[in-house]
Amino acid sequence: MAAFATIAASATAEVDRRVREAALGRLLFFDPNLSQPAGQACASCHDPATAFADPDASRPTSKGVHRDRFGSRNTPTARYAAYSPPFHFDRTEGHYVGGQFWDGRAATLEAQAKLPFLDPLEMANPDVAAVVAQVRRAAYAGEFEALHGPGALDDPDRAMARIAAAIAAYERSAELAPFTSKHDAWLQGRAALSERELRGLRLFNDPRKGNCAACHPSQRRPDGGLPLFTDFTYDNLGVPANPDNPFYGLPRVHNPRGQGFVDRGLGAAVKRRAEDGKFKVPTLRNVALTAPYMHNGYFATLRGVVAFYNDRDALPRCRGRLAEAEALRRGCWPAPEVARNVNREEMGRLGLTAAEVDDIVAFLLTLTDGYRPERPALPASPAASAPRSPGAPQP
Repeated sequence: MAAFATIAASATAEVDRRVREAALGRLLFFDPNLSQPAGQACASCHDPATAFADPDASRPTSKGVHRDRFGSRNTPTARYAAYSPPFHFDRTEGHYVGGQFWDGRAATLEAQAKLPFLDPLEMANPDVAAVVAQVRRAAYAGEFEALHGPGALDDPDRAMARIAAAIAAYERSAELAPFTSKHDAWLQGRAALSERELRGLRLFNDPRKGNCAACHPSQRRPDGGLPLFTDFTYDNLGVPANPDNPFYGLPRVHNPRGQGFVDRGLGAAVKRRAEDGKFKVPTLRNVALTAPYMHNGYFATLRGVVAFYNDRDALPRCRGRLAEAEALRRGCWPAPEVARNVNREEMGRLGLTAAEVDDIVAFLLTLTDGYRPERPALPASPAASAPRSPGAPQP
């Protein structure tokens, strides 16, 4: 019994430590004083109100603390990012999987958390020491010593590792992975999908129709957990260059190629031309809140995305660079930003009708967290009543 009590106490202490570290990470995540100049926090581009994506949908890519600087990419949601496995090459499947950012250049949440602080187009700190100096001045600085002991912030590199670990702990918390969408409730037998939403789900799953589930699985995970709507792989969808991307207009110090800039994505991160144009498959959870879409924010509308998947290769090629709205008006699609590696097997000529496109969009709207069932418990969906392995974790 004494041994059991010791183990239990140790486990309780470890849980308490994780909770405290996540709470510290939350303070760091929302602190606008950790940029230079002050004014931009992690939450500035990962706002809870927009599912931890950029709240400013008026621009295709995100603005830094210097208001005349913009990144080349659209900020992805931080929700459910903790479920992405460490970046690696799957030799069995023959492709890259996991990691963070659109191009996987950070293998883990901890690695990702460090980089925006030092990016001149984001939080613009000159070095690690500058970030740590700001944290030392914060009201929560004492929490680092409470967690890590005296002098926890003395060595800049070790301190930065602890800052990143705390932010990652927060990003692993339930706040960023609530699993509270209407589709979740339906899988759990607590809500009913409308006929239109069910039609959209069937089209989404059908390999002969939308085939969306090939990369965005909609069924429970093997461990019984609710679906993540991404397989964390990389793909080139043939997305056009975005003529409205403000990165093109940055001075040469930030964008040496000007209008000739081409985003190689994964290819640049792994230094392999064979991977050019591929970007990480994003989760579709909360997709209704995270516009604009794709790595360069080309699509302002969710319907435009589904239409592009449907008829990218069926419509004529536009001349020159056109924004989404103008391409839809003309009934054409511009050339891919990177023509190499475009996925032509799973998308581009799906043959969906306009009504079927609308049905898929209707289903995607059921993936927004925060749904509250208005009806009493319903019979479980077929997926909800499927057998589970003993001890399968719940989300």
